[in-house]
Amino acid sequence: MENRTKFPYLRQDFAASLVVFLVALPLCVGVAVASGVPAELGLVTGIVGGLVTGLMRGSSLQVSGPAAGLTVLVFEAVNEFGLPALGVIVLAAGLLQLTMGALKLGRWFRAISVSVVEGMLAGIGLVLIAGQLYSAAGLKAPTSGLDKILGLPGAAADALGSTEALASLAVGAGAIAVMVLWKRLPKQVRTVPGALAAVVLATVVAQAFGLPIATVEVNGLLDSIQPPGTDAFGKLADPAIFGTIIAFTLIASAESLFSAAAVDRLHDGPRTEYDKELMAQGAGNAVCGALGALPMTAVIVRSSANVQAGAKTKASRVMHGVWLVLFAVALPSTLALIPLPALAGILVHAGWKLIPFREIVSLWRGHRGEALILVVTAVSIVAVNMFEGVLIGLALSVAKTAWEASHLKMEVVDKGAGPVQAYLSGNATFLRLPKILDSLEALPQDRPIELNLSGLHHLDHACRTALENWAERHSAVGTEPVRVTEPEPVTVTAP
Repeated sequence: MENRTKFPYLRQDFAASLVVFLVALPLCVGVAVASGVPAELGLVTGIVGGLVTGLMRGSSLQVSGPAAGLTVLVFEAVNEFGLPALGVIVLAAGLLQLTMGALKLGRWFRAISVSVVEGMLAGIGLVLIAGQLYSAAGLKAPTSGLDKILGLPGAAADALGSTEALASLAVGAGAIAVMVLWKRLPKQVRTVPGALAAVVLATVVAQAFGLPIATVEVNGLLDSIQPPGTDAFGKLADPAIFGTIIAFTLIASAESLFSAAAVDRLHDGPRTEYDKELMAQGAGNAVCGALGALPMTAVIVRSSANVQAGAKTKASRVMHGVWLVLFAVALPSTLALIPLPALAGILVHAGWKLIPFREIVSLWRGHRGEALILVVTAVSIVAVNMFEGVLIGLALSVAKTAWEASHLKMEVVDKGAGPVQAYLSGNATFLRLPKILDSLEALPQDRPIELNLSGLHHLDHACRTALENWAERHSAVGTEPVRVTEPEPVTVTAP
């Protein structure tokens, strides 16, 4: 009775933890393999997400672990700096997140344009799908995102000429089909997560028919954990690594906090404390970095599964970490049976869900500027890289906001006799200065002008100076001085 009082939701949290474990297991392994690191490192990050981040305050029901959204960035980092340097990058990113949380910067991530975030996820999804299509066929993928996409026709031609590649593709396509069709099965069957069902069925088929396809390479949990050494920290002498660290920090933080906002909409429990959640993510990433593992974020797939399974407290996500530990200790050899194309199929499906098709259509109908930002961000990530693509998206978002903030309207009233009246309303900033001057200079030079600025919400220094100069020029031709009705304390009069 006392235990029930201490843990009133133990039964619900226990059941939810098993569901989350079954969802997390294939994703942990698949994300690690797709990132170009040992499969066990994905389990390590999942374990840390449960046992470290799961115990901390922030968002009580969202679950953290290795995420498909960081796969492309991790692959690029490992390819450029080497696997030993990954721990240093993740550790530094975790320490930055802790610092930002301590400085109470977590809430500011909510100010990031949703179009940029969705564009980022769409770009990641495109690169992830393209890269995993090569893996599904057992082929080596090109390094850059653009090359991955442009090389797909050639890869398809190569696959058609190889029995092994066709068998591999069939297993990958089967995994995708299982995940797509799984949602249509009876609710009792769907208690087993679709990703796990796809992996189990693909493994059984591959073993039963002796298919010549690659399986997960197993190194052992302890052998895979490689804390960064002196040589790895020496990589910090390369200035390029700091761009990667910042990219890890910003993208992992944004994805986690946007996930927290989404999870809050799924339940009626305590709301997310954003700064504390950022510190929890930072602590988890610092531990992952110290172990040489993958970076973590809060993952909406696992988090929504946790809520839908009836979780009430953080105990469910902590227990899911315990189940991952037990699996890694008791059944590590089973990883060697999992076909790589099955994991590739799971990640193709995950990448497809990252592309916000409905949002793009909706934005195009109502906010074409936001839709353009989303598409440009996604294309930039594919064409250049993750970090620069996000920066391009952020720059576009800021430019669009600045442009909209400088909205200006000019209305001219000319009754044919007497002064010409010009009314300016909105925000007069340097961005609209050419438009203001063109309109004013088009007014008759031989008529008195009354310029009414009382409708302006803002008049910056550049516009004020330009208006003063225009008034002087207009009055210099022998007409009456320009009469101005101005917002205090601005003065724009001709001498």
